[in-house]
Amino acid sequence: MNLSFGAVMNRLHTSIYQYGAVEIAHLKARDPALGVAIDRIGWIEREVRSVVFPALIHSLVSQQISNTAAATVWQRLGERLGEITPPRLKQTMLADLQACGIPRRKAEWLHHLSHQVVSGDLDLSALPALPDAAVIATLSALPGIGVWTAEMVLIFSLGRPDVVSWGDQAIRRGMMRLYGLETLNKAQFTDYRERYRPYGTVASFYLWALASAPAEIATPTHPAPESVPATRRSRRT
Repeated sequence: MNLSFGAVMNRLHTSIYQYGAVEIAHLKARDPALGVAIDRIGWIEREVRSVVFPALIHSLVSQQISNTAAATVWQRLGERLGEITPPRLKQTMLADLQACGIPRRKAEWLHHLSHQVVSGDLDLSALPALPDAAVIATLSALPGIGVWTAEMVLIFSLGRPDVVSWGDQAIRRGMMRLYGLETLNKAQFTDYRERYRPYGTVASFYLWALASAPAEIATPTHPAPESVPATRRSRRT
């Protein structure tokens, strides 16, 4: 029996990404412009899906489409499968995946991923113990999964604290709006990104918000900051 989308989401073991005053204070101290934006926007809550497989499928489905379109496809997929697991996805016909709004090439990637997990060739349970770079290398070796998709899994499934994606257009747009820039090159991105360490993920939440925020919120009140040395990276306990 098909479940409602709400029931499907509940089965994905969602929780809220955990951060607090320490992360906010660090970002404000390191980047006054971001600090102003944080005060204007307020507290942001983002869901994390602790089960890696559906989180990875969600990231794949969301590639190169709008958030609205991704939500529609995801709802249809949930209604069709009931629960998004490797065996269920493996047994789903490509035509049925396409009927959810998934292009055939992407549906083939989903099938390949589910086959890899079911066969044991891909052990998703090992990912939480790997460093960020190893998770990205493992996932991006699979068809259809690039660095951006792997980085979204780092954030929205593994809950990693220091992820800021160069490949995310909204992140870059948020940076440009924050600092009043017409363009943003990789060197500039890297410089700004270093200011956020070791709490880049929280900074990403605010950059995403800035990308679509009203002008009165996104208008910069500080000039783009000068280069400063990166702080020593710390580890969350």
